[in-house]
Amino acid sequence: MPRAKSIMFLGTGSDVGKSLLAAALCRVLKQDGYRVAPFKAQNMALNSFVTAEGGEMGRAQVVQAEAAGVEPHVDMNPILLKPTSQVGSQVIVLGRPIGNMIARDYYRYKKNLTEVVKEAYERLAKAYDVIVMEGAGSAVELNLKEHDIVNLAMAKMVKAPCILIGDIDRGGIFASLIGSLYLMEPEERELIAGLMVNKFRGDIDLFKEGVEILERLSHKPVLGVVPHFNHIHIHEEDSVALTRKTLSREEDYQPEEVLIGVVRLPYISNYTDFDILERENGVRLKYFNSPEDVFSFDAIIIPGSKNTLSDLATLHESGMVDALKAFAKRGRTLVGICGGYQMLGKLVRDKEGLESNLREIEGLGLIPMVTEMFKDKITYQVEAFPNPNHPLWKNYPNLEQPLKGYEIHMGRSFPTKGDVEPLFNLRRIGTSYVSESQTDGLTGDVGKCWGTYIHGIFDNDIFRKWFIRNIAMERRKPLGRSQEIEFFKWKEHQYDLLAEHFRTHVNIELIYKIIGL
Repeated sequence: MPRAKSIMFLGTGSDVGKSLLAAALCRVLKQDGYRVAPFKAQNMALNSFVTAEGGEMGRAQVVQAEAAGVEPHVDMNPILLKPTSQVGSQVIVLGRPIGNMIARDYYRYKKNLTEVVKEAYERLAKAYDVIVMEGAGSAVELNLKEHDIVNLAMAKMVKAPCILIGDIDRGGIFASLIGSLYLMEPEERELIAGLMVNKFRGDIDLFKEGVEILERLSHKPVLGVVPHFNHIHIHEEDSVALTRKTLSREEDYQPEEVLIGVVRLPYISNYTDFDILERENGVRLKYFNSPEDVFSFDAIIIPGSKNTLSDLATLHESGMVDALKAFAKRGRTLVGICGGYQMLGKLVRDKEGLESNLREIEGLGLIPMVTEMFKDKITYQVEAFPNPNHPLWKNYPNLEQPLKGYEIHMGRSFPTKGDVEPLFNLRRIGTSYVSESQTDGLTGDVGKCWGTYIHGIFDNDIFRKWFIRNIAMERRKPLGRSQEIEFFKWKEHQYDLLAEHFRTHVNIELIYKIIGL
């Protein structure tokens, strides 16, 4: 069987657009009839996903796999680092956590993972026509090159031609692109097949001289100048994106809009859970971290966290816990997802210090439950059936239709009083030893407070519409502005729009020639 051809997107820094441009090329190749898979040897991110086999991988490669029209697999992201502190991360290898490591220890351990990375790549190379690879951060972090398994070292390992991407929107495009090339060794520079300028604003014709300068100084072709866009909506992985979504007191809101706040936790994870709420007409979603802003919102969501106890301590210190409790006691909607769900309970314990140095901390006390951290991580795709006996669902339109999502959590939550009705009956997919009587979710003793471990719950159209409608009715806001988005059709359309944008502004013919197609 012939081995796949490959191409790699490298960057002059973080958040220059590597992930999106790789997703765009995946979609273009799919549209042109190629079997294509994404690959990133090592990813550092708090936004992750669970595959059908129950493995955990970075969101960026999931997005790229969706764009390519293939099922996400942990081989596409064999190493995932999920930061748990300023100096340490949970290390996930081929979808399974192997422990927490500080950076120094991980650098020593990383040499053991080179073969793991290579074998994952080779499995993909035997199954696909093209592998679209992505680097991490800057391609030429000189102090990290000795330990590199994701940027130029990976490209050399599989002999992949590379495209170097610079972000013109942040300024310094010439210094970043030419400077990056200058810092490369001659054999590394040979791997760079072309340059790409991303996030351009204004009249591209005015940058013709800039293209000529780049090509003259680099001796490399400029493969495209890609304009900044606002009309395409793709899941973003980098936490830098949250800065653009954070509440500004200067923003104007229409009084009829449903305003939803998401607490911006220091170790926030899987904030892509809420992307689709941003797309609904008549809904405004903002991230915030000040208790003074709590009563600005019609509803609030506490999201997932990679360090629940540490984030909960921050909420106590900032006064956010008291503000959120007051919000719930006023009868407003307060929702917790995964780590946020754990925070809504009475107590969170971590006796073995699996997440942090904290061993126990009080929760908001709004849901009658306690949470214990366990070494074994729960990672499953699930189907959730609303419990028909629970009063939360009294006006829910279709109790027989299961909701799809996934679980990623080390905590187990236990009710502190008997005869508590759960929100959902769960079916964990891809397992034979988990009983079918699994349940999930509880409501609080006061107000409209509830929580669940299910990530992706708002991607279910019927559930999202019900959620928004209930908030609008509570707050006496009109319901007539919903776009009635069908999430999965909408998402596919976004990938097609991204491919169209890429084809329009990039030399596809030359890229195909570089790949060897």
